[in-house]
Formats: sequence, structure tokens, C-alpha cells
Amino acid sequence: MGEKIYGRHAIEEGLKLAPAGSTLYICRGGNNKYSDLDRMARFSQKVAVKKISKSEMDKMMPGVDHRGAILDLGGARRAVSRVNTTSVKEYLSTLEDGQGGLVLILDGITDPHNLGAILRSCDQFGVDLVIIPERRSVQANETVIKISSGAAQYVPISPVVNINREIELLKKNGFWLYAADMNGSPSYETKFASRSVIVMGSEGSGISRLVRDNCDYVVSIPMRGHIDSLNVSVAAGVLLYEVRRNS
Repeated sequence: MGEKIYGRHAIEEGLKLAPAGSTLYICRGGNNKYSDLDRMARFSQKVAVKKISKSEMDKMMPGVDHRGAILDLGGARRAVSRVNTTSVKEYLSTLEDGQGGLVLILDGITDPHNLGAILRSCDQFGVDLVIIPERRSVQANETVIKISSGAAQYVPISPVVNINREIELLKKNGFWLYAADMNGSPSYETKFASRSVIVMGSEGSGISRLVRDNCDYVVSIPMRGHIDSLNVSVAAGVLLYEVRRNS
């Protein structure tokens, strides 16, 4: 068996790029709740469909809440990566003179559910690149891919060794950086540049000092509730909307 996907939305996106030799496994007696995936797999003429027992499926992915459907992408040589990775340099090389861009830097996000939810927002708001550190940060693992509902296939992700080095490269290419912090200027009053980078910090300690010092502006989301902050994935979605609205 090769790389395996679970979760309805992740499987649906996976079927669009599945190579020949892939197999969609569906639990027997599931009252046809995955009939749409069944049809999609058969229509592709590349994906076989097999009905198996729940116990057999549990053995395929022990400890995983597969909910009765698993897509096996076949052998390792034929498997399609479900994460769209690139480097910052490669992304910058695609920009034309005068072309805008929207980049998101995640400085130490450790919860895979947060990263998955952020990638979904990035897909919806047309983020061109997401930068994450290779260390002290969650990577695009199985949970992230599932929570992203397939967005990990479409949003380019760049794992980097040194965020500040990439920041300097972005600045040299006309990008302005906006750090998200409770003490910043209101986001709705901010005029974002055509080439903007939003920087979000970790769930606990926020943006590291050096990364924050390298940003051009600090922006905040005005709130009126009783708790002190939004979840980082929610905050990222709000700020990405503001960039698209105000840029």
C-alpha cells in the first residue's frame, strides 16, 4: 500500500489527482453515505473501489477515525504528494514587475488543527505562499492535511531554516511586513501594500522578538469580548480578509 488519505473532503481532493493504481476503500454497510466518492472514483477510471469490513479498515490505519472511507494512493513511486511545497526564492522568481503578492509567515504554530484551519483560509483568500520554520513548528502532517480539507494541495508551503533570512529576501523584492499583535494599529485602518506579508505568532508566546523587530508595521484586530485573544487560526482568517479588503 502507498500513502493513505482519510476524511471526506481530503479524499475528494485526493481523487482529483490520484494516480492509476489507487484504491478507494469504503466500509460495507455504510448506507451509501460515500456514494458520491464511489462515483467520483469510478468515473476517473484510475481508482479501484473496494468494499471492506470496518475491522479490515481499522487495521489499515490503526487508531485513526477514518469514518468508513480511506483512499490509498498506490505505491510510493506512483504516489502524489498532497502538500504543495516550494522555496521562497522559487516563489519570488515567478513574480512579474508590478505584480502584487500575499504571503503568510507562521512563526512557531505547533497545533496541527490550527495549521490545517489556516491553510483553508489561505486557499479561500488567495494566499500565494505560507512560510513555516522547519524547527519548533508543526509540519504538514496527516492531521494538518485532513483538517485543511485538501487546501494543503493548493496553497504553496515553504518550510525554512531561518525566517529572518527569508524576511530580508522578501523585503528586497518589495514586500512590506505586518506583524499581528494585540497592541498594534487597528487592522481596519491599515492600508496594506500590494505586496504584503502577514506574520502570525505561536499559540502561546506570539511572534519572536527578532521576527517582530524585522516587521514594518504591527496590526491588531479590535475586539469587545471578555477573553483576551482570538484563536490564531481565526485571527489569521480575519487579517487575510482585511488585506484583501483594504489592499
